[in-house]
Amino acid sequence: MYVFNRITVNPQLPKRIGKLSEIANNLWWSWNTEFLRLFQSIDRDLWEQSEKNPVKFLKHVSQESLEKAIDNISFLKEYDKVVADFEGYMNSKNTWFANKHPENKNDLIAYFSAEYGLDQTMPIYSGGLRNPIRRPFKISK
Repeated sequence: MYVFNRITVNPQLPKRIGKLSEIANNLWWSWNTEFLRLFQSIDRDLWEQSEKNPVKFLKHVSQESLEKAIDNISFLKEYDKVVADFEGYMNSKNTWFANKHPENKNDLIAYFSAEYGLDQTMPIYSGGLRNPIRRPFKISK
């Protein structure tokens, strides 16, 4: 059989909770447990199946679960608090670097490391070898 092409369908985040994707793709979440609890409250089983990885979770969450989340007042209250914390962190002017090196405030800085752990949900690759302990991700319906 010849496969011409593949189509990947990702759930569309409702506008009301659209920051979930931005925060999931920022390492800020790796030390913010309030943010991670939002995913658990959307779909506890999928959160466990996705190995508590917010990026993986957002690729597999059902549209129905997302729609239910925006109807949940307590979820939205917690979401709004997390977004405010994230934006406060991202827009903070009172940082160690800003205080110690104000003349370099517009410099772009990149950090590189051959290997270090950020979070248990993110596999570490060493010497180009894949971590053999990782299991394939399976979605059960």
